[in-house]
Amino acid sequence: MASQESKGQNNPVFKDYLPGSSDLPEENKPVEPTSLWKQTSHTHSLPPGLEYLNQLDRIIIHQQVELLEAILGTETSSKYEIKNHLGQRVYFAVEENGCFDRNLCSPIRSFTIRIADNTGREVITVNRPLRCNSCWFPCFLQELEVQSPPGITVGYVVQNWDPFLPKFTIQNESKEEVLKIIGPYVTCGCFEDVDFEVKTLNEMSTIGKISKYWSGFVNNVFTNTANFGIQVPVDLDVRIKAVIIGACFLIDLMFFENSLDGL
Repeated sequence: MASQESKGQNNPVFKDYLPGSSDLPEENKPVEPTSLWKQTSHTHSLPPGLEYLNQLDRIIIHQQVELLEAILGTETSSKYEIKNHLGQRVYFAVEENGCFDRNLCSPIRSFTIRIADNTGREVITVNRPLRCNSCWFPCFLQELEVQSPPGITVGYVVQNWDPFLPKFTIQNESKEEVLKIIGPYVTCGCFEDVDFEVKTLNEMSTIGKISKYWSGFVNNVFTNTANFGIQVPVDLDVRIKAVIIGACFLIDLMFFENSLDGL
């Protein structure tokens, strides 16, 4: 009797708000092992500063408004607050790069984003080199490295060539593929959120998403500030959660850096 009840249950974490949620896969539907992305380490062996991510399944990333950027239209270094689902700040992120990169290379610019906890200790470093994001240059697409603690690589975000959809692969520290991120055909959501789905490697199951929240006409036209939400399984490896946070920064700069992209 108990087994019959469990068959009809959906994952309670994503039942209500994940796009494409469905019942458990059919018997003949291939199901991938979850050992690559599920948390297996004990808390004491986690990278220092990432322990708090162990209990989170929802993360909010809020870009701070830069007054100079809003008034003059010049690019300034981005600053982000990373919060839990209650709106409490967990980390603070600051972009580092040169004025030349920010204003001339804007969406494809190289950067280092340093993420610190509330004590000011740097716990995550995100490095993005200057690369292309056009389908005409499939051999030099975007790639991003995430370190935690700084100097120790925990994973990568690699853009995949596709003529129609934004696609990325999440890799672990050994460059083994772990998850996929697939965006919509149109990334400029007018009066609505834009969702990038986090999927298993076979792209048949959605386990989470990165959402760019619609924040109003005035904000989207006159500033580049963005609000993002990340939804993932609570038992996702904290290292992969850190990599997905890095993927969120990459998606922000690639698709929503220009003011009108948010419309």
